[in-house]
Amino acid sequence: MASPRTVTVVALSVALGLFFVFMGTIKLTPRLSKDAYSEMKRAYKSYVRALPLLKKMGINSILLRKSIGALEVACGIVMTLVPGRPKDVANFFLLLLVLAVLFFHQLVGDPLKRYAHALVFGILLTCRLLIARKPEDRSSEKKSSPPENAGSDSNVGNTEEQPSLYEKAPQGKMKLS
Repeated sequence: MASPRTVTVVALSVALGLFFVFMGTIKLTPRLSKDAYSEMKRAYKSYVRALPLLKKMGINSILLRKSIGALEVACGIVMTLVPGRPKDVANFFLLLLVLAVLFFHQLVGDPLKRYAHALVFGILLTCRLLIARKPEDRSSEKKSSPPENAGSDSNVGNTEEQPSLYEKAPQGKMKLS
C-alpha cells in the first residue's frame, strides 16, 4: 500500500495539474467560457499598462496572456501525467508564475477577492513541493531491515539498539490529583 505522503503528493499533483490546465486554456481560447476569456483579456491589458517595462521589451497583452496560458497548460499536463522529477520542475515554474500573477494583481490594485485563488493555489504548490522534496523517514527502514552484518562475529563489540520510548517509560502506578 502507498504511504500517506505518496498519496498526498499524487493527489495534489493531479488536482493542481488539472486546475492549471483549465486556467491556462481559459487564457488561450474562449471555447470554455467566453466571459472568463474576455475578463482575462481585460486583466492582461491592465497588467501591461501598469508595467511599462513590458512594452519597452516588446511584450503586449496578447503575448503575455498567451505565453502564461501556454506555460500553465504545459506545466499542468506535466503535473498531471508525467512521473518523477519533471513534476517538481513544473511545480517550481508554476509557483514562480503564481508569484508573478500576484505581483501583477498588486500592481494594478485589485481587491483580494480577485486574486485569492492565486494565493490559495500558491500555498498548495508550495506544500506539494515541500512534501515531495522532503527526504524519506529513515527510522522506519532501520526497524524493518535486518542488520547489515547479521550472521558475522563483527557485531560482538557493538552496543545494542536504543530502547523504544515505551520501554524507557517508568513502570508503576501513576498518581493523579
